[in-house]
Amino acid sequence: MSALLNGKRALVTGVANRWSIATGIARALHEHGARIALAYQGERVKDEVAKLAAELGGGPVIECDVSNDASLGALREGIAKEFGSLDVLVHSIAYANKEDLAGKVFDTSRSGFALALDVSSYSLIALVSALRDQFADGASIMAMTYLGATRIVPNYNLMGIAKAALESAVRYLAFDLGDRGIRVNAISAGPIKTASARQVGGFSRILEVVPKLAPLRRNVSAEDVGKTAVYLASDLASAVTGDVHFVDAGFHAMGMYPPDLA
Repeated sequence: MSALLNGKRALVTGVANRWSIATGIARALHEHGARIALAYQGERVKDEVAKLAAELGGGPVIECDVSNDASLGALREGIAKEFGSLDVLVHSIAYANKEDLAGKVFDTSRSGFALALDVSSYSLIALVSALRDQFADGASIMAMTYLGATRIVPNYNLMGIAKAALESAVRYLAFDLGDRGIRVNAISAGPIKTASARQVGGFSRILEVVPKLAPLRRNVSAEDVGKTAVYLASDLASAVTGDVHFVDAGFHAMGMYPPDLA
């Protein structure tokens, strides 16, 4: 396999277990030669993340609560001390109260809205702000999003609103960082069976529908997403920024049921 990322240093956030999308991305980046640092939240996942780090070259493992400025500062200090400059940042962080991922959007509480937007959207801005002096010129930043940001996906609800804000943040950050050659993009992954995805009401039904409608007639995997992350992290994407890249077997392009399913 060609090593597209030799010498590059990547921080991957949002790793929870070996089935996470963030884990699939970290593995792909590592396979192409990148050094990997992992950021996680919470003691309950610490041991699992440490095991994954050992499998990916033994890079730094740093706890970070993206809703806490002091924790973001500690992340910055840890990266500077243990890792040096950053060529890649992967934002794979999202959270909403489970009750806000079912039912009616108009039942969303003010506190639930604020929590989801803070953790799922503002966290990208907060991470970039905290790490801006660590980024090498020409670095690549990418955030994970989903079709529910721009289309109605029943029960995705508040998270769709948060992801819409995240995608907008990607575009504005791309402009603000462009003078340093830093690229900012989003990857809109199709549904993948992860712990967080299962919090969405009716998620199993989504997994059943996509292979019937998507042009490639299948669901996607974390490995599929990882391949696109490698491209965006590499010099092959040197002029690509401010965009959303779909990795969903083409599902987003469909406007009508195929005749045999109508």
